[in-house]
Amino acid sequence: MNGSTVPGSGTARGAVRDDQVDLPAHRFAGLVAPAVDRAFVAGMLAGRDGGGAELSSRYGGPAATGFLVEFRTRLAVPGGTVDGAGFAAVTRYRDPASCQRALDKQVAYGMLQRVPDGGFCATERGLAFLTELYGVHAEVTEELWAGHDERVARLVVSIGRVLAYALLPAGVDGPGALSAMAPPHEPEGSPPGVLLLNRLGTLRYHRADAHAAAWTAAGHTATSVTELPPGPERLAIEQETDRCAAPPYTVLTAEERLTVLADLAALPG
Repeated sequence: MNGSTVPGSGTARGAVRDDQVDLPAHRFAGLVAPAVDRAFVAGMLAGRDGGGAELSSRYGGPAATGFLVEFRTRLAVPGGTVDGAGFAAVTRYRDPASCQRALDKQVAYGMLQRVPDGGFCATERGLAFLTELYGVHAEVTEELWAGHDERVARLVVSIGRVLAYALLPAGVDGPGALSAMAPPHEPEGSPPGVLLLNRLGTLRYHRADAHAAAWTAAGHTATSVTELPPGPERLAIEQETDRCAAPPYTVLTAEERLTVLADLAALPG
């Protein structure tokens, strides 16, 4: 960080300067992750309870729509495809055979179709479902975060900047969960609540890939790391995860990082 003046950052009179705040990017990465999770999960649960479950039932229920919801940020793009490597990365903690069976069911329901490289895309019926789902998310996030318009607007910009950095070629280390989900589909006119929900959701996969890199370097598998008890080894993996997840947050000044934490904490949910 160079301390240069940017909108909302730290060289204006009375503002907090970068060198006055001890919040380096790796520390921020660890602090912001649960805040991102909380806001994202709140939005998704509101969507489920605010019409998403009923919408899903009209299209065949979770057995027909599960992966459409999970991969919506890529599949909502007409022609958007999730490849086999990306699917494996996103579902790395689940049984591969079970995931393929679930995928087969959603293909049988006519919601997804497979493509030659082992991946899949949405059918016309699947795209229709996703269009309606985006509408549900627009309604519920507007209600959930009502009265927090300025916070939501700030977060949309800040998280967007972080995500853009994470997607630079130097920041994407081969096939992974982030590359399967990003950039999120943002149709023209998307309301701020939908933009924030999907940017937060997509950003979570950057940390997921960082975590996978950390436990792989420590000699673990997806199975063994989930069985690892609390202790020095798990702590070391979490600290390495923070380090690996930190670079995109360098686009924010220290003051902006504090603002992001405050805004996320203030959002209802």
